[in-house]
Amino acid sequence: MKNIMKKNFKVLSLLMVLAFASCSFTSKKFDNPDKDKKLIELITFVIERGHFDPIAFDDAFSEELFSDYLEIVDPVKRYFYASDYKEFEKYRTNLDDQLKSVDISFFNLVHERVLERISEAKEIYHDILAKPFDYTVDEDFDTDYENTGYVKNRREMKARWRQQLKFSTLSNYDDIYEEEKRAKEKDPEYVMKTDKVIEKEAREATLKSIDIYFNDSVDDLDRDDWFAVYVNTIVEEFDPHTYYLAPRGKENFDQRMSGKLEGIGARLQKRMDYIKIVELISGGPAWRSKLLEVEDVILKVKQEDEDVAVDIVGMRINDAIKYIKGPKGTKVTLTIKSMDGTVKDVTITRDVVELMETYAKSSVVEKEGGRFGVIDLPAFYADFQDYKNINAAKDVKEEILRLKKEGIEGLVLDLRNNGGGSLPTVVDMAGLFIEEGPVVQVRSTGQAKEVLKDSDKSIVWDGPLVVLVNEISASASEIMAAAMQDYKRAIIIGSKQTYGKGTVQNVIDLNNVLRSNTGGDLGAIALTTKKYYRINGGSVQLEGVKSDVQVPGRFSYIDVGEKDKDNPLPYDEIDAADYKPWTGYFDYNTIVANSKARMANNAQLKLIDENAKWVKSKIDDTKFSLNFEKYKEQLDRNEEEAKRFDAISDYKTNLTFNSTKYEQSLFDKDTTDLKEKRVRWHESLSQDVYVEEALNVLEDLKNFPIEKVASTHAQAKN
Repeated sequence: MKNIMKKNFKVLSLLMVLAFASCSFTSKKFDNPDKDKKLIELITFVIERGHFDPIAFDDAFSEELFSDYLEIVDPVKRYFYASDYKEFEKYRTNLDDQLKSVDISFFNLVHERVLERISEAKEIYHDILAKPFDYTVDEDFDTDYENTGYVKNRREMKARWRQQLKFSTLSNYDDIYEEEKRAKEKDPEYVMKTDKVIEKEAREATLKSIDIYFNDSVDDLDRDDWFAVYVNTIVEEFDPHTYYLAPRGKENFDQRMSGKLEGIGARLQKRMDYIKIVELISGGPAWRSKLLEVEDVILKVKQEDEDVAVDIVGMRINDAIKYIKGPKGTKVTLTIKSMDGTVKDVTITRDVVELMETYAKSSVVEKEGGRFGVIDLPAFYADFQDYKNINAAKDVKEEILRLKKEGIEGLVLDLRNNGGGSLPTVVDMAGLFIEEGPVVQVRSTGQAKEVLKDSDKSIVWDGPLVVLVNEISASASEIMAAAMQDYKRAIIIGSKQTYGKGTVQNVIDLNNVLRSNTGGDLGAIALTTKKYYRINGGSVQLEGVKSDVQVPGRFSYIDVGEKDKDNPLPYDEIDAADYKPWTGYFDYNTIVANSKARMANNAQLKLIDENAKWVKSKIDDTKFSLNFEKYKEQLDRNEEEAKRFDAISDYKTNLTFNSTKYEQSLFDKDTTDLKEKRVRWHESLSQDVYVEEALNVLEDLKNFPIEKVASTHAQAKN
């Protein structure tokens, strides 16, 4: 919040790149059409027989595929004319028949036409950017492309491009103008550039950025890349977690599984037309910078040896990653749009990040005479080649044992932003807190349900337990939270509901499906094959896990869950498993009521809620002025409104967090900046209102008379 707010709407000016990045593929060669047909035949065979809930290849499917594919090809309607759409429309209800007969004529027609329109677009943008823009004219630009139709002729197409390019160049104009103002403030003798010079430099920057993108990415792609997009659109009609991995994408997937992330230390994901940060790797360059957060959008990327940043809005994620990644020690400047609309430049020095930085870690905190533990778990990781030694459940158990030696009286398990991972690991981890019993139920189509159980009677932690979640907690995190909630073993604090992903995927190498393959690598498919259910019989699909104590957060009004994705599988229920809830040592209703009362009167949470609503209002605002004075007025108004939320980042608790004695013993001989990483983490914990309330709940739990339930349980195995 403390960074100067440049514009909520300024970022949207960069959407002109969508006219290129989402769909710009030049055809260097036409690869073997037999290979394309073989891939279609193989994909449809695998998905029809292997998907958990396969949908029929019928006219309804065809219409959805038709609309979705054209939206991917031309998301902002800057390529196709109404006449093109009319020509395509003859395929609207027969794409299902084409798939059955392994016919790719629809793809061929759209692909050839988009290449033709790309060539025309190059002429248009060069022509427009050769002439000055007049920023004194009153006109608006609407970024709501869903309700925008196709143009009828070249004159209308050029007018549409002119507004988009003017909007994008206005962003550059403002950057240069502000830079000139700062130079003048620093040196009163400095002579500022004229408006005419600033306008010209802004247009040149826009042109150079587009040209860089075409030279470095568009012209490097061939027909195979584009055909992979078509195939992926087909499989994504089944559900949002079924997707095609082209050979190049499969290589990247395999590299991610190898144990290292190279670059800025962030996991990225394509959401709509944006590249978003979905995870910051603990200890990585982005994490250390304190300048990036989950859900930040990356708009531009500039290398240290280049003058111009490349717009990546709308770009395919593999292409965007090429710009962001780089050798260790090199610097990259990212233009970031935060959820609150703030746009800023962040410079990161790249490094190699070991995935071990995502492992569990713990801290000790003293509160009013009591000692408590906090365990942060970023993912349910596991190495199935060496599961006995590398898995999250084993590490959490070790952290609990270390915390017990510190004399803790309660434990917080932090699963916020944890996107899930290994299913067996969840079962093992739940067993650390309960006696033997079911943890999760799994069902495949047409088969009896399978109940995954903890069979180890020992309990590692039988004391008070709080689990923290948010809207990003997904999959395995939801299984864990749901099991603890169903057993009445823990109090769940967090968002109204978690992400809502109740499905299980398998990655299938398509080359292994064929008896023989001489046509080259066909890639792989991530296929939804199962659904999992709570032990009470309910699914977390769409519904997520509803927290016992619901508190507002930065994602409260933002569409980030499964229910907001395209083609999600439905919610359903099965019979409950046979399980016995945790009994006897706290009054659940009283504990929850006390926490809710504290949260209702918490000024910090009220401010967070107000900020979340304000952010949502800015996201919903799609109309922007192309008049520079009005543009600046809106900027100043947004910046002034944002100031009242600065107090969110200034919040401090009276709590002090420390590493366990075991971890402290590692600091002196450590060579991986472990101490610095923990200092950073502890500082973050001391500003965390949610952790503060979790500790309040633990204190309440501690003060209730605890029946000696634990004495009937087997002791932890050390």
